[in-house]
Amino acid sequence: MDTLNDIKADEKYMREAIRQAKKAAKLMEVPIGCVIVRDGKIIARGYNRRNTDKSSISHAEITAIKKASKKCGDWRLEDCTLYVTLEPCQMCAGAIVQARMKRVVIGAMNPKAGCAGSVINILQMQQFNHQVEMEKGVLEEECSNMLSTFFKELRDAKRKADGSSADSKGEN
Repeated sequence: MDTLNDIKADEKYMREAIRQAKKAAKLMEVPIGCVIVRDGKIIARGYNRRNTDKSSISHAEITAIKKASKKCGDWRLEDCTLYVTLEPCQMCAGAIVQARMKRVVIGAMNPKAGCAGSVINILQMQQFNHQVEMEKGVLEEECSNMLSTFFKELRDAKRKADGSSADSKGEN
């Protein structure tokens, strides 16, 4: 990736992934979003819905991979690029490798659970029959701030709820 056009395209599609992440946030889900691009067009979108769907596999990447496979009529997504706002977990990284994704573009890294280089790099393990090209840090600050803000607001709401329930107990 050395051309300005490639960088601008990565930012354009990451903004679309961010738009998906904001949909998750509106559902009070961790704001993680994803889009899959083929031949310069978005063919699939996904966002985190674990709580909404009550399913541990309702991650943005899994949803988008399912949609892209359906649209392409094949489980192999060899000519596709996946854009995701947060470094994939082990499940999603495994699914990306299994789908034979050509490339993954990551917004923010996840030092506690990321499997594209933070904890382990499943995407580029030589032991597997497929390795994925990677670009990290695209719109990193925006992706990271969106997550930080979400968790701060969640903690503040929890503190407020705990405080108000303590206050109401003291009134009786």
